[in-house]
Amino acid sequence: MRNLVIFLASAGYLGYAPVASGTWGTLAGIPAFWALDALGASAFVTVLLLAAFVLGACWIAGRAEKEFAEHDSGKIVIDEVAGFLATTLFLPFDWRTVIVAFFVFRALDVLKPWPAGWIDAKLEGGYGVVLDDVVSGLYSNVVTRIVLLLVWGGA
Repeated sequence: MRNLVIFLASAGYLGYAPVASGTWGTLAGIPAFWALDALGASAFVTVLLLAAFVLGACWIAGRAEKEFAEHDSGKIVIDEVAGFLATTLFLPFDWRTVIVAFFVFRALDVLKPWPAGWIDAKLEGGYGVVLDDVVSGLYSNVVTRIVLLLVWGGA
């Protein structure tokens, strides 16, 4: 079980990258975005799948924190995958969306707009690790939509 938790928390060991592990974790969100888009599920099912992923990510991140014996270890990047999925929620999978969403999410994940920063500082365990990224992802979703609208006339 330990190996599976570490594998999932690190998004297939991408979290072990020597630099910018969060960026590598965000890249792992791209195939997850593609898979969710390819399902063609209804909005309700898509939200349920995202919620299930986020809850699972919280549990995995919490277990991984214990394995790594450190809060929000840089090796844990499943939170970036969850945040990127929130960023791309209800957006079409295409190169413009992927590129804009990637850079917007990376910026807002670092900046942690309220309440993401508060969540990161105050919530313990896997919930604190993951939910700040999901909040940053939801903000990123709005900003991504605005950029796509202004630059290309919409998503």
